[in-house]
Amino acid sequence: METPLLAADALVLYGDGIVLIRRENPPYQGFYALPGGFVEVGETVEEAVRREAREETGLDIVPIKLVGVYSKPDRDPRGHVVSISYLAWGRGELSAGSDARSAEIFALEELPPLAFDHALIVRDGLEKL
Repeated sequence: METPLLAADALVLYGDGIVLIRRENPPYQGFYALPGGFVEVGETVEEAVRREAREETGLDIVPIKLVGVYSKPDRDPRGHVVSISYLAWGRGELSAGSDARSAEIFALEELPPLAFDHALIVRDGLEKL
């Protein structure tokens, strides 16, 4: 039996905007996305979201609120991926990591098209502010 994969994503508030990464790798190569990735064996979802944000953006994040759980079976072209998403504050100096082409700050009114269902996660997260 095949089981879903577990991921953690962060809607990071930083300065006057939110942090997005430009994806270096498929799927959605070159598209903007929230920082995030797969939970590794032995770590909590909160540890995973902090690790992924640090790896992709150079920032230390403080998760402040659960945005939601996103589990539509077709939300990721790689297969059934369930994402637990957090609203978080970002601290430190923004810099792209190894699997991000860039890490940038966007004003809420100037967001580019986003990969996966990340536009939905952003909308849901901003409603929780």
